[in-house]
Amino acid sequence: MDARPPLDIADPVAADIDADAVVAKVMRRLVPFLAACFVVAYLDRVNIGFAALSMNEALGFSPVVFGWGAGIFFVGYCALEAPSNYILERVGARRWIARIMVSWGIVSALMAIVWNEASFLALRFLLGAAEAGFAPGVILYLTYWVPARYRARCLGGFLMALPLATVIGAPLSGLLLATMDGAAGLAAWRWLFIIEAAPATLLGVAAYFYLPDKPENAAWLARGERAALQNLLDEESVESGAAGSHSPWRTLRDPQVLTLGLVYFGIVASLYGLGFWLPQIVDAFGYGALGTGLVTAIPYFFGAVAMALWSRHSDAAGERLRHAALAAALSAGGLASAGCVETPAASMIALSLASAGTLAAMPPFWTLPTAFLSGTDTAVGIALVNSIGNLAGFFGPYLVGWIKNATGEFSYALVALAAAPLVSAVVMIRLGKK
Repeated sequence: MDARPPLDIADPVAADIDADAVVAKVMRRLVPFLAACFVVAYLDRVNIGFAALSMNEALGFSPVVFGWGAGIFFVGYCALEAPSNYILERVGARRWIARIMVSWGIVSALMAIVWNEASFLALRFLLGAAEAGFAPGVILYLTYWVPARYRARCLGGFLMALPLATVIGAPLSGLLLATMDGAAGLAAWRWLFIIEAAPATLLGVAAYFYLPDKPENAAWLARGERAALQNLLDEESVESGAAGSHSPWRTLRDPQVLTLGLVYFGIVASLYGLGFWLPQIVDAFGYGALGTGLVTAIPYFFGAVAMALWSRHSDAAGERLRHAALAAALSAGGLASAGCVETPAASMIALSLASAGTLAAMPPFWTLPTAFLSGTDTAVGIALVNSIGNLAGFFGPYLVGWIKNATGEFSYALVALAAAPLVSAVVMIRLGKK
């Protein structure tokens, strides 16, 4: 398809190429497309929060049942993360990312036929299994293309999809709920799943034709550009002294990988504990479906700005741990404050701080696993960190639902949730001292 002849990385033409310009060209080509795919992925996993505004009442779901359904996605997701990344390393990113996207688009659309608790839980589990490996697969894929010193900015561009999915998706979801009820005899929340699932399948097909597996396959890079980029990646690998690949089982037991997984657990708990429940928190302010969609987007707008600025600052400073730790501490402070204030305006300010901290922590954090892993170890290690962290996708929403069900208030749940990113910040500070 887009394959080129074998690359001679000693090609003297590469010496005349500006490697920084080549990396910038790669990022312009790959990151927007991959971020668009992640926007769809994140929207498909959290649109359940908007569907719940009418679905829970229609089907008789309690907060605990909804918390289970929101979180069980991550059981299937985490169980298949490492195998998925291992397969991606073997068969190539183009084929495997396309497969992931088409399959999750189909399952997401099937959420429209949910009729009881069992079908709700089963389809959420299958959605997680179908999407497993996408985010860590893309993070692994970008290590094939982008040297470490650019990586926080690059990952920031990709992970920008997290806030953008809500900035775009929240008003869209609110609009669908406000206008589609009864169309063709279907409830609005069912239309929400059908309409928002379609882009995943379309982008999955596009990914098969758009994404080259490695720089050597990139028809849109000149021969000298490909050689210069590969030289830069090879030099960095030698300078870092990264060890060769080991058995995947050894990586699964690596203490550094496990520690980073636990750190990511705290960050993800705040991300999804807030993400799945924020529409219902805002809905309690009495803004209506469309107003709830617009107001829900506000914290994620500030999160997007914080992510972009903080990832650039991390690259400029050449420092990762303190940047991630400070952002996680801000997340904890925002969540705790949101649980202690009473007015809608004060709540939105505190929730915006929490969102900014959570999202800003991610780009510098994700540079850490690739700093000491190489080869197949990178594929397995990234997947394991993401798997452990995303178990919090079950823990966070369930914790909020359980406390809300027991107390009738979201405030206590937000204060409890703040402990997760606070622990992550403390662990990263201790790692920095070592």
